[in-house]
Amino acid sequence: MSKLGGLVAGVGLSAWVLAGTSCGGGAERGGESAAAAGAAVAFPVDTTSAAAINGRVAFVGSRPAAARIDMSEEPTCAQKHPGGAFVEAVLVNDNGTLRNVFVYVKSGLPALTFPVPAEPVEIDQNGCVYSPRVFGIQTGQTLSIRNSDGLLHNIKALPTTNRPFNISQPTTMTTMRSFATAEVMVPLECNVHSWMNAYVGVVTHPYFSTTGADGSFTLRRLPPGTYVVEAWHERYGAQEQTVTVGPNETKAITFTFRAS
Repeated sequence: MSKLGGLVAGVGLSAWVLAGTSCGGGAERGGESAAAAGAAVAFPVDTTSAAAINGRVAFVGSRPAAARIDMSEEPTCAQKHPGGAFVEAVLVNDNGTLRNVFVYVKSGLPALTFPVPAEPVEIDQNGCVYSPRVFGIQTGQTLSIRNSDGLLHNIKALPTTNRPFNISQPTTMTTMRSFATAEVMVPLECNVHSWMNAYVGVVTHPYFSTTGADGSFTLRRLPPGTYVVEAWHERYGAQEQTVTVGPNETKAITFTFRAS
């Protein structure tokens, strides 16, 4: 599984082979690839002068209490949460930052074609929750949807631009899908378990990140320029900042979300 929000570290200038669209290993696939199967695209940014934007997402105000999830009718899943399961819509870290914020370059990139990573992004249904809850993927990249619970899940994508899908997974299995068009964000839900929600940001480039346990993000190997960077959170909405970076420059920014 690729590191979610991985930002092409270590890519260099060598060509990446795009993921094909044919089915393999019995897995089901939907959507369309961003380029023809077998085509190769070189990473289009001169890494000797590339810039970076990093920072953190701060949270101000009282930490909201998380609602408990009743998994009494799903003992297989309940056993995976010995301390109880809770809705993870708002996760505030101990250092006062916010987790599960999708940060990406919204606009400002020149007209470049980026290679689509051959390695898939994985979302797992484990303990009757989605892991990860918020993540990013490139157009044409494979989304590997895994059921680790071995019981019935039904994953439903609710895009407004991309083609929707509704997949039944009655047992331990993996299904493949992809998205053809940029869209931030695409909601995912389970029709069997109403508390299961996730969100995927679909972009045409590798400049995205999702905040984790320290609330930080990094957008690496940017061509010098002026960009609109957006931070999206499922409850608190989206914020934008305009950032200019020169050759080999790194700029640090902070987004601040406030309790409702």
